[in-house]
Amino acid sequence: MPNKIKKLAVLTSGGDSPGMNAAIRSVVRTCAYHEIQCIGVYRGYEGLIEGDFKPMGARSVRGIINKGGTILKSARSKEFRTPEGRQKAYQNLVDHEVDGLVVIGGDGSFTGALIFNQEFGFPVMGIPGTIDNDIFGTSHTLGFDTALNTVVDAIDKIRDTASSHNRLFFIEVMGRDVGHIALNTGIAGGAEEILIPEEDLGLDRLVDSLNKSRKSGKTSSIVIVAEGDKIGKNIFELKEFVDENMEGYDVRVSVLGHMQRGGSPSCFDRVLASRMGVKAVETLLEGKTNYMVGLLANKMELTHLDKAIKGKTKINLELLRVSDIMST
Repeated sequence: MPNKIKKLAVLTSGGDSPGMNAAIRSVVRTCAYHEIQCIGVYRGYEGLIEGDFKPMGARSVRGIINKGGTILKSARSKEFRTPEGRQKAYQNLVDHEVDGLVVIGGDGSFTGALIFNQEFGFPVMGIPGTIDNDIFGTSHTLGFDTALNTVVDAIDKIRDTASSHNRLFFIEVMGRDVGHIALNTGIAGGAEEILIPEEDLGLDRLVDSLNKSRKSGKTSSIVIVAEGDKIGKNIFELKEFVDENMEGYDVRVSVLGHMQRGGSPSCFDRVLASRMGVKAVETLLEGKTNYMVGLLANKMELTHLDKAIKGKTKINLELLRVSDIMST
């Protein structure tokens, strides 16, 4: 394997997600395996600008594979969006004799990495870390599977209350502008309706579905709402609409919020992070740059950062049909 690289840096950027620590561990230990040095950059691009670096060895990442969040911390950096800020970051990497950079984050983080490479020719590699699963070029982003399990566990608990009191619960889940979390957890949690931004079902469809459920003998209902759904301005507006237009419903709202981004990563995310870290480091060692590593058909594949950023993920149409059948 060609190896002109003697030292790599790794950082986490944007919103945290379960599995980031496992990915950091994988990058560091893959570097150790190939006998190259590894530098951890604290607080993302902000730390890159400020030179907040720390050498990392195989033993420095022990005991973190099971931990949520990121030991390297994460932060938004307005300064990195400026040429002057990126120049500072580049100079810090040069001063520390770093030859390549692994960025763990989402599309915003990848955009910064791509611009950085275009300006300075500095080798970069991306690992997709976001619970939203909204990055093109991978079937699963780090943290998505864990978030699904967290949400399903919450839905199960809320359903206990809904059943006990004959209530209708609107449960809002994360996902930004995509409905992957809502669709999967809605099916797994036995939701009567799932509202996602990709499918504008409209208020009439929602009312018809709830009326159908009640006529079929259901005394409680769960409706999963993706945060980016366009039916109402927000989930509380949906509650008000049902309160005003449908009698006999005791409506409650539960916004799961940032609890979905925390917690110990699932087995799937730990294995995925380990595979992605190895692939990212070894791809840089092969002399390649500007790629994101992803999981496609259970294989580690490369997608150019520009395509990963601009590409759009698609909702699984089969799951939509399954959802309709299961809500009968």
